[in-house]
Amino acid sequence: MANAHAGSHSVPKSFWMGAVAVLLFMGVGVAGYLVTMMTPLEQMPAEQQAKMAAMPGWQTAVYAVAVWSGLLGAIGLLLRRSWSVVALLVSLIGAIGTFLPFLVVSQVRALGTMGDAIAAAIVIGLCAASLWFAHHSQQKGWLR
Repeated sequence: MANAHAGSHSVPKSFWMGAVAVLLFMGVGVAGYLVTMMTPLEQMPAEQQAKMAAMPGWQTAVYAVAVWSGLLGAIGLLLRRSWSVVALLVSLIGAIGTFLPFLVVSQVRALGTMGDAIAAAIVIGLCAASLWFAHHSQQKGWLR
């Protein structure tokens, strides 16, 4: 019997490294959200002001869902809770929704830059990787 306590066994160090990486990424997302929401529009660069003015109101709500559910999911990973998978799925959907105006709102699309496209790809990719990591951890029995 290699491991009689498969459900309660300790997890590898790689799990903890991954969980901390997810927490750091989601923490950066929360910080970015807070800076964006707390910075007065007139203090932003002109091109950022134009993008913010063109964004539909629902984008702010979706952005909030993305970052706060991501932070919750990251905390869930550190607590080794299986619900972190659902929280990180919600975060991924929110991240996609956050950048959706660049595709579906003509005023926002006209103001979009290659930097916006790169940022969207990186954020959505890291959210997808975080979800994959949580799902993989659940399959390995590391989450309860």
